[in-house]
Amino acid sequence: MEIFRTVAELRQWSRVERKQAQGTLGFVPTMGALHAGHASLIRAAAADCTNVAVSIFVNPTQFGPHEDYARYPRTLDADCALAEAHGAHVVFAPSVEEMYPAGAATFVDVEGLSERMDGQSRHGHFRGVATVVAKLLIAAEPDRAYFGQKDAAQVAVLRRMVADLRLSTEIVVCPIVREADGLALSSRNIYLSAAERAQALTLSRSLSKVEALAASGDRRADALIAAARRVFAAEPTIRIDYIELVDWATLKPVETAVPGTLFAVAAWVGATRLIDNTILG
Repeated sequence: MEIFRTVAELRQWSRVERKQAQGTLGFVPTMGALHAGHASLIRAAAADCTNVAVSIFVNPTQFGPHEDYARYPRTLDADCALAEAHGAHVVFAPSVEEMYPAGAATFVDVEGLSERMDGQSRHGHFRGVATVVAKLLIAAEPDRAYFGQKDAAQVAVLRRMVADLRLSTEIVVCPIVREADGLALSSRNIYLSAAERAQALTLSRSLSKVEALAASGDRRADALIAAARRVFAAEPTIRIDYIELVDWATLKPVETAVPGTLFAVAAWVGATRLIDNTILG
């Protein structure tokens, strides 16, 4: 497996490999600290595509001034080993200076969607996400890019960005990977103490309650949100960021769930912000 540090290296490899192999390129953008959820994305790309590239870049522009950019886990050697083991041919690990050259003044802002859900409390977050993913897709020129459903709001923003900019990359969404007890895998789970780890299960429990209620026939937003809030009430130290029932394409609230509607939660467990969701129907 090769490790590239510059956009020029990645682009040259992409063009040569696709021309010689006459195949497809799968791309998995990550911020590193890879876990089994990332591994599932890499395997999906390897199953679909002739070549697979994984980016590992902790993107400073998607972190707020008081967020965890400085302490976000950086484990490049272990990440490269995991990526190779699950089918990656290339890891792209650029510097901040490579992705944001001195004087860079161009950003991608998906208006409307970027201010909803996570964008409400993390101002500028989706602007940073859209900008770096646009840069990565332009650099790698992949046929398909793979993302996890756990970042459902991010997926909605990126789908709109790709459509609006007429990029040729297909956005592929893969299922959430969970621990045996239901906790959604996240690189930030390492921040949780043992007690917080147990409290964090409140997120997935709330989703299970909502799924059961919807399956019983009650698909009203107020009923589903109230059911989730009752689960959170059992752990009063958890601070809810949002509990929402939304159209996945627009991230706008809806009054009634239909097949494909997104029910999403975000909450602070101690000092760690976690997200989770389910697609109803």
